[in-house]
Amino acid sequence: MRAAVVGAGSAAFGFSVTREALAYPAKTGPSPYGSLLPADANGIMLPSGFTSRVIARSTQTVAGTGYVWHSAPDGGACFADGTGWIYVSNSEISGSGGASAIRFDANATITGAYRILSGTNRNCAGGATPWNTWISCEEVDTGYCWETDPTGVKPAVRRAAMGRFNHEAAACDPVRKVVYLTEDKTDGGFYRFVPTVWGDLSAGTLQVLKNDLTWATVPDPDGSPTTTRKQVSGMKVFNGGEGAYYRNDKCYFTTKGDNKVWVYDAAANTLQTVYDDDLTSNPPLTGVDNITADAHVGDLFVAEDGGNMEICVITPTDVVAPFLRVTGQSASELCGVAFNPAGNRLYFSSQRGTTGSSSGGITYEVTGPFRTGL
Repeated sequence: MRAAVVGAGSAAFGFSVTREALAYPAKTGPSPYGSLLPADANGIMLPSGFTSRVIARSTQTVAGTGYVWHSAPDGGACFADGTGWIYVSNSEISGSGGASAIRFDANATITGAYRILSGTNRNCAGGATPWNTWISCEEVDTGYCWETDPTGVKPAVRRAAMGRFNHEAAACDPVRKVVYLTEDKTDGGFYRFVPTVWGDLSAGTLQVLKNDLTWATVPDPDGSPTTTRKQVSGMKVFNGGEGAYYRNDKCYFTTKGDNKVWVYDAAANTLQTVYDDDLTSNPPLTGVDNITADAHVGDLFVAEDGGNMEICVITPTDVVAPFLRVTGQSASELCGVAFNPAGNRLYFSSQRGTTGSSSGGITYEVTGPFRTGL
């Protein structure tokens, strides 16, 4: 168990979202969706049966709306909206980032687009809450978390109690009533915010994971004059925290500095390596970034920042393989992976598109026979 850290006297094998698996960690193997076909008209290589469409381009009006899509699209999530849904996307622009949203009806027709957060700084990733808000995180040393309304009705609110540091992603754990937070620094921490009242992020306690897998309170969440990651002795260090996703007592998160996918099992209090490119032959996944999972069998989908511009799938049987590849955009990165509520449409962005510039971002939708477990 060379990549495992085990706490509370218990151990687990395999990462599986839905059940325990035998392989550990994930190894290169055949995709459950089959091999990739030649690139389609949008330059995306997909498995048989899947199609793509462009739903928005940075600096251009979203089709059917009067709204100009933001530059440098990054982390995203979907929210149910009556019979349709809303896709929310961050903007990783310095000094004027924020977040926008696109509304879809039951037939996936775009019916609106609008701004939900303005005037913030390098909004990179974030996370959805069980009460249907979007936590948008600022990726700067003095960054905050902002709680936003995907419908655009309520104004965004800064949540200072969640700490001021180089925020990346957030993932809510409704069982323990905490929000896990990643930090994009080479010596970053893995945090959890414990709200005083679940469902209200205005007050609470910021904690950080230690090497012995205990949680220690961060004395000064404001991070001044001492940064949060330097305040607790014995803090477990993670090399460049990126995306995070919670399901079934487990928080999955990625670290770009060592190209790993981790899982913190809150019920068992264990920390394990789901994927490590050093521990498999011909590793398909490099430049790990945003992460999500499908709603049915528990496949993880991990976007690449770099590599060969793929979104890779990691199955519950611990196989890692490419799901799609974007061609002709080597100066970009993939981000914002999120399924619609039904789990039959996958959204993601290429942050700099074909131009290699923040103004060239492209946001896509992929449809097809995603696995249902039936």
